[in-house]
Amino acid sequence: MKVLQINSVCGIGSTGRIATDIHHILLEQGHESYIAYGRGQAINCENAIRIGTEFDNYTHVALTRLSDKHGFGSKKATKDFIKKIVEINPDVIHLHNIHGYYINMELLFDYLKKVDKPVIWTLHDCWAFTGHCTHFDFIQCEKWKTGCHLCPQKSEYPSSFLLDHSKMNYTKKKEIFTGVKNLTIITPSKWLANLVKGSFLKEYPIKVINNGLDLEKFKPTISDFRMKYNIEKKSIILGIANVWNTKKGIEYFLNLSEKVTKDKVIVLVGLTKKQIETLPQNIIGIRNLQDVKGLVEIYSAADVFVNPTLEEVMGMTNIEALACGVPVITFDSGGCSENIDERCGILIKKENRDQLSKAIENLLHKGKSSYSNNCLKRAQLYCKKDKYNEYISTYINSI
Repeated sequence: MKVLQINSVCGIGSTGRIATDIHHILLEQGHESYIAYGRGQAINCENAIRIGTEFDNYTHVALTRLSDKHGFGSKKATKDFIKKIVEINPDVIHLHNIHGYYINMELLFDYLKKVDKPVIWTLHDCWAFTGHCTHFDFIQCEKWKTGCHLCPQKSEYPSSFLLDHSKMNYTKKKEIFTGVKNLTIITPSKWLANLVKGSFLKEYPIKVINNGLDLEKFKPTISDFRMKYNIEKKSIILGIANVWNTKKGIEYFLNLSEKVTKDKVIVLVGLTKKQIETLPQNIIGIRNLQDVKGLVEIYSAADVFVNPTLEEVMGMTNIEALACGVPVITFDSGGCSENIDERCGILIKKENRDQLSKAIENLLHKGKSSYSNNCLKRAQLYCKKDKYNEYISTYINSI
C-alpha cells in the first residue's frame, strides 16, 4: 500500500508529529509512505515533499491578510504538486491541515474528485466548515450552521486586516469540499465529530481516532524539579500550554494565585518572557520547553494538573499529565470531557471559578497517590501505536 499524507508542516507541531508517527508505522509494516508539507523544514521523514516555496507562502499570507481569501492562493505551487501526486500514484491520500498558506484548496479538491482515490481527511480544528475561523466555541458563534457572514473573528487566524469574505468562503468551501466519492473524515474527539455532523460535511462517514501519545516518553519520572525551585514541601498546581492567552485560561491561574495558601505553588509552563515578568510571587513561570524529558519531569513533580481551557478540540496536555500519573482538573470544554473520569480527575463547569478552587482543594486533600494508578490506566487508552494503527486499518478498508 502506498500512502501520501498532506499537512502544513512535517515532523513539528502536533499535526506534523502525528503525520510522521503514522509515516513510521507504515514503513515498519512494509508500506510505502510520503508526506507533503507546506512550511518550514521537514523533520523525521525521509520521503518528504515540499509544496511550493517560502515566497509562495508569503504571497498566500498577503492574499489572506488583504482579502480574506485563505486557501485560494498557491495556484502554481498546487499545480506543480498535483503533478507529483500523479507520479507517486498513491493508493490513499490522507489530508491533515490544508490551511496554513501553502495550498490551493479548489485545485486540490478538483483533482481529488477527478482521480477518485480513497481520501482520509483528519480535521484537527473547525476551519473546514467555517467561512474563516478555526475555532468558534469561545465566542459561541453558530453562523457556521447556516452560513457565515460578518465574521466576528476576522482578525484571528487566518487573519484578514481589510476585507471580510467569510460569506463567500463559506459558500465556496461547501461547494469545494462536498461531492468527493470516497472520503472519510476523522476527528480526534467525539465533540468535534458531533460538530461535523451538524455542518455541510455531514454527507461523509465520520470516525473518531484520538491523537496518540508516546507512553515510553510520557511516564512517571524522578526529577530534581522541586529541589531546583526550592519547593520540596509545597503542593504544585501545574498548568501547561503552547501559548497562554484568554482562551487557554491564564486569568483563572492569576485568580487562583490570590486564593492559594502558602503551602501551595502554581507552576505555569509555556509563558513568554514578558508574561513571566508580570507574574505574582506564588507563580513560577517557565518558557516553552522543547525538551520532552524536561517537560515530563515537571509533569511528574506536580500534585495536580489544571487545564482551565475555554476552547479545546481534544486536550492533549490532559493526556500527558495522566500518563505521568498526575490527576487532572479541567473545564468541560470541547473534547476535554472525554479525557477523564472521577477516578483520575475532576471535570467542572466551564468558567466556574468557585468550582475550580474547590476542586483543587478537594483533590489535594485526597492526595495524588489516590489517583495515580487510575491516571496511568486511563492514559493507556491513548497509546500512540494503538491509535495510529487505527489509521492503517482505515486506509486498508478504504481501498
